Formats: sequence, structure tokens, C-alpha cells
Amino acid sequence: MLNLLPRETRNFRAVDALDLPTDWRPPDDVIWIELVSPERHEEGVIESALRLKLPTSREMAQIEPSSRLYIEGGATFMTASLLSRSEEEHPVLTPVTFVLANGRLITLRYEPLRAFSAFSQRLSGPDYAEAAGADLFLDLLDAVIERLAEVLERGSARVQASSNAIFDRPRGAAFEPLLTSLARTQSLAALARTSLASLARLASFAALAPEIAGKPAAQAHLISVQQDIQSLTEHAAAQSSHISFLLDAALGLINIEQNISIKTFSVFTVLLMPPTLIGAIYGMNFEVMPELTWPWGYPLALGLMVVSGVAPLLWFRRKGWF
Repeated sequence: MLNLLPRETRNFRAVDALDLPTDWRPPDDVIWIELVSPERHEEGVIESALRLKLPTSREMAQIEPSSRLYIEGGATFMTASLLSRSEEEHPVLTPVTFVLANGRLITLRYEPLRAFSAFSQRLSGPDYAEAAGADLFLDLLDAVIERLAEVLERGSARVQASSNAIFDRPRGAAFEPLLTSLARTQSLAALARTSLASLARLASFAALAPEIAGKPAAQAHLISVQQDIQSLTEHAAAQSSHISFLLDAALGLINIEQNISIKTFSVFTVLLMPPTLIGAIYGMNFEVMPELTWPWGYPLALGLMVVSGVAPLLWFRRKGWF
């Protein structure tokens, strides 16, 4: 999909690349060209019109900085891994390329991103009447960071709810839902940290872009972006540490409950061993057993069973084991 954003209307207009002539050039007032899961012919149209070579999806997926951050033909290419599908069961990281060329912003992505959708809805305001591609790029980074902040805040709320559930739960309640929730939140926090690390590298390199390097206001905006990224990175690290503590605490409580169960069974086993031994002895059928002729032999055996069972129980209670 090929979308163009003119400065005058500041509303995206979808364009069918097949209908464009071979010598097509984007109008001068177009400040943002967005390619969403583009076909090869759509990429070819933009490459021919702007005289630059866009990275392929395979090149975008590479993690080497030299493959993601470079200046070529007067255009600044920056690729970052952004968090997508964060509200679904299996969130993913997707590479997104930002290109600053001739006062325009070109973006290339293959996954839906809520930050892009939310930012495009703000463009109709008066703040963007005279905006250039670099201005859109910096504000779009703000939107991406805001979205990551929302994801981390939701994760913090889930972590706190899990913490309360772990330490306030009645004995014997199931741990599986809590552990599953914590594991998913941990995975999401790890993806967010990876995305923030990628954005930090991108923001550092963006300072070299000609559209930003010569503008003090843009430089100050970029410094603010870097500070926000650093703050969120620390928040994500603290959240991951909290989750690790809760996982350890949950596993410790599970072990304690298992030990209590095993201890209970062990105590009852010890309590029943002496009566069982006495019953086994007096259950043997031998002719020469002096107790068989005792009038009080049977009551004596029963008494020994009771005493041998109660005595260990009293001893365990005195020691505080039961």
C-alpha cells in the first residue's frame, strides 16, 4: 500500500502504483510517503521517483548497525525494531525504516502499528501547517515512545495485580494463571526493552541527518526523545526485576506448600508405624506365644498401639513440627 500525505490537507491519500506513469514524481507539497507492506512495483515507483534505493524486508531484518543506520545519496536511512500487536496473545517486533530525503519523510513497514495510526490523526491540527519531513519524523518518534510507555504502564498494572494475588491468595489456590500472566508480561517487557534499545541507536544516529543537524530546535527535540527512551528503558528494567522477584516468590511458596504436604504425610507415617508393628507382631499365628494365654493380652496390645501412636504425636507438637 502506498500512501501520500500532502502538506495542504494533511490527510493520507492512497495511491495505486499501477496507475502512475513511469516518469511520475511526487508533488512538491507531499511531506510524508508511507509504504505499508508494499509490493515490489510500489517500491520501484518510489525508488525511481526519489532516486534512492529502499532496503528490502530481508535487509531491514538485519541487526548490524551498518545495515540499519546509514546515509546514502543524500538521504538518511534509519531502521528500528518496533513493538507490534502488543494487545494480542503473541506480540512481535517488526523492523520499520525511516528515510529523510529532500525534506520528506518516507516510512516502510510490514506490520500494523497503533503509534502510526494515532499520530496520523493528529496531523490535521495547525501545528503541522508548515511541517517538514524532519518535524514529522521527530513527532512520530514521540508517538512511538508514548505507545511503548502505555504498554509498560499496562504491564506494571498487571504485575501489581499479580503481586497482590500471590501474597494474598488462600493456601491451596492455583498458581498456574498467575505464573502464566507474569510470564507473558515478562515477555512483553523484554520486547519493549529491545525496541527501546533499537530506538536509542536510531535517535543517536538521527543527529547526523542534515535535516536535523542544522536545526537547534530539532536537536533539542531529539535530546528530549533520547531522555524519554532512557527513562522508559530504566522503567522496563525495573519491571523485569519485579517480575523475576514475583516468579521466584511464587515458586518459593509452591515449594513451601509442597513441603508442608510432604511433612504432614511423613508425620502420619511415623505415627502409624509403631501401632502397625505391634499389630503385625500379635497378628502372627504361632503356637508358642506366651501372650496368647494372658487374659489381658488383647487389651494390652491395644493399649500399646494407642500409646505408641500418641507419644510421637505429643513429641512432634512439642517440637512445633505438627
